[in-house]
This record gives sequence, structure tokens and C-alpha cells, in this order.
Amino acid sequence: MAFRFSLRSLLILLAIYYLTMVSRMIFAPLLPLFEAEFGLTHGQAGSLFLIIAFGQCVALFGSGVLSSRLTHRWTIFLSLIMSAVAMVAVSRSVSVYHLYPGLFIVGAALGLYFPSGMATLTEMISHEHWGKAIALHEISPNLGFITAPLFLEALLRLTPWRGIPLVLAVLSVFVGFLFLLFGPKDHDHGTPPNPQALRQVLRHPSFWALASIFALSVGAESGVYSMLPLFLASEMGFARESANTLVGLSRLSGLLILFFSGLVTDRMGHKRATVLFLAVMGTLTLLLGVIRGPVVTPFLIILQAASLPCFWPGALAVLSETFSPHLRSLGVSLVTLSGIFWGVGAIPSAIGYLAEVHSFSFGFALLGSLLLAMLPLAATLRPQGERR
Repeated sequence: MAFRFSLRSLLILLAIYYLTMVSRMIFAPLLPLFEAEFGLTHGQAGSLFLIIAFGQCVALFGSGVLSSRLTHRWTIFLSLIMSAVAMVAVSRSVSVYHLYPGLFIVGAALGLYFPSGMATLTEMISHEHWGKAIALHEISPNLGFITAPLFLEALLRLTPWRGIPLVLAVLSVFVGFLFLLFGPKDHDHGTPPNPQALRQVLRHPSFWALASIFALSVGAESGVYSMLPLFLASEMGFARESANTLVGLSRLSGLLILFFSGLVTDRMGHKRATVLFLAVMGTLTLLLGVIRGPVVTPFLIILQAASLPCFWPGALAVLSETFSPHLRSLGVSLVTLSGIFWGVGAIPSAIGYLAEVHSFSFGFALLGSLLLAMLPLAATLRPQGERR
């Protein structure tokens, strides 16, 4: 199918991905308010993302079972309804312990969407356009990174923070029914994680390299983003409003360069682009921790944010090419599971606890060093569609 004929379905998937991502991202700019209202330390605040990551990992692992019975289409719709339920639960929380069930379901909703969303995307777009299609799809999280803190600050002028999850709940239900009416009408099923399929994926020579690379790369994106508002407010002396505005606007650089990175990825080849942009991302994350100042820190935040979306079109294409079609959704689920558990959950939690005993900067520098250590592993990847 030609790329242009699938644009409407792609845009609907983009909207779904955006809402499920924003439902997770909104908690980063909320952390200063949570610390004040619930009496949390930096480490405890960062650990909230571990609850989200746990829910996402459980759903990622079980998504193959659901999509094998419901089809990818109905699994995507279910993820939106779950996201709406989670937002309602969060809005009614009266203590940090009441937040946990809602946070778990927030993660589970995103975990259900991603494997079915990627399987639907790669099925409806021809292989030669994967880089551009995935780059467009990746607009969603990057737009979420920009709008989540700005959306929060704008709505806080009109409503207490508890009203914001309710707005997201209404939007999720609306887009869910829009997807049923106008989205792709495929009836493809996922692959459940049966022992034979699991063995095939886990024994694949590139699986563990991809899992490690994705874990740290998601950490550089979501983990750093989650802790930047606290870093700027507590370590750099920014006001909460200024910190959230800077974090949101910094991601605009990534959105502007995203589609260009898809074109570069298709031209260079998916693996070469992955190695190149991994090196850039690791270097800038390292510098963000090593160099600090009222001018240089915002500048490095903008540059690091610009490097992140450049990495994902090539990396996600390599991931999709690595596994044969009947194992693709399961392979994507397991690799993404590693990325989510470590990158979304453990890494921001670790950065928070490192900030208590040392500094946020030390955590960022350590993460950047680990990313650069992944370059030899990235060079060993052998995707089936690699250009030779």
C-alpha cells in the first residue's frame, strides 16, 4: 500500500499514541505538586514512574494474548478505555497510596497500545516507507513531551490539578470511538507468548542487544524528561512554572527535526542511523550532567531533546526488521518491555535517589556514559532488512 493512501489511518494512530503518552507524561510536571501535597522525597517521587512502568510491562507481556483473541484493532480501542478509567481514578486520589492503582492502569493502557499499534502501522505501510511512517508516528510522544507541561500550566490557571486527568479521560473516550469509525479495519491477530514463540525471540542473536539499547535510550528520553522539572527547580533554582515551560518548549526542537530524521534514516539505512544517533544522544546526555550553568544547561536540554527523536525511526525500524512477521508483535513487546521497565521506571527512580545522595547531574552523566557503552552492541545488530 502506498504511503499516501494510509495517511488518515496513520493520523488516527498518532492521536491515540499521543493521548496514551500524555496520560503518562503529565505526571512529570506534576511531581513538584505531588512532593508538596503528599510529602514525598525526590526518590519517592521518581518511584511513581516505577508503578507506571510495572503496569506497562505487565500489559506489554500480556498484549499478545489479548490481541490474539481480540485483534489489534480492538486491543487498541481497549487501551483508550483503560486510559480513561485510569485518569478518573487518579483524579479521585486522596493520598499517594490511592494514586498507585491509577498509575498502574495508566502504564497498562500504553503497554497494550504499543505492540498492536506498531503491528498495525507496519502492516498498512509498505517497507520502503517505514522510516517516514515511524517518524510521523513518533510525533506523538514528542508532541506529548512539549504539550504536557504547557497543558498542565495552562489548565492549572482554570482548575485544580485533579481536573486535568478528567479532561484526558474525556478525550481518550472520544478518540477511541473515532478510531472504531475511521481507523484501519484490519482483523489481524497478535501472537500470544507461548513457550515456543518466547524461546524463538529470546534466542534471537539481536534480542538482548536491542533490549539493552532500548532500556537506556528510553531512559534518556522518558527518564530524563521525568526528572528535569525537579532538577531545574531544586538544583538549578528555577521556579516551577519556568521549569515546566523550559522542559516543554525544549522538546519543540525534536518535533521540528523528527520527519527530517526519518528521511535521513531511509537514506542512510536503519542500522547506520541507529548507531549514529545513539552516539549523539549519549554524548549530549553525558554533557547535560557534566556541564552546568544558567545559560548552558537550558541550551544542552534543548540539544539533548533534539537528539532523541532522531534515534527512534531507525531503532524502531531495526526492531521491526529483526523479527519475522509472525514473531514481530511479540518481539516488539519484549524489547519494549525492557525499555519501559528500566527506562520509564527504574532509571527516573534511580536518578531521584542519586539526587538525594549526590546530584541529578551525576545521574544524567552516568546515564550518558552507559549509552555510549552501547555503541559496540548497536554495531552488531543484524536486521533482516539491513542494506548491505
